[in-house]
Amino acid sequence: MVSQTRHDLAVDLGKWLQQRQWQIVTAESCTGGGIGYAISSIPGSSAWFAGGFITYTNTLKHELLNVPNVTLARYGAVSSETAAAMATGALANSGGDVVIAVTGIAGPDGGTPEKPVGLVWFGLAWENHCITWHKVFEGSRTQVRKATIDEALRSFEKIT
Repeated sequence: MVSQTRHDLAVDLGKWLQQRQWQIVTAESCTGGGIGYAISSIPGSSAWFAGGFITYTNTLKHELLNVPNVTLARYGAVSSETAAAMATGALANSGGDVVIAVTGIAGPDGGTPEKPVGLVWFGLAWENHCITWHKVFEGSRTQVRKATIDEALRSFEKIT
């Protein structure tokens, strides 16, 4: 079930996309399809949601989204470089107009001092643009994943 706040964020995203006649695509790792679930819970979302890629492993990031193996080896799966490559790869492979990509460490394990649990990188690609940013969310695995989904649904505000 999608929370009211998450539902409202998805509705707002849909209105924004429909005004531009754009379709969004998701490229998800740490959320495991949660962004797509939140979007597709909105009646009529097929008008503005093309679909998504769930690429939990580096192998699928490489094979489905064309993330270079050298990027994964040099920077890791949780990095600005990988988030950007996920977003641009999904844009190239989907026919969508805009892509939100997420890759992070939801926990409870897997963190390091350089990349703590809760670190999530976001990539947003559209037309000839791609931006990345990161957040470090507090809380349990579920809380990190929910906060990531909410941030992803707000990401259209970064497109000017």
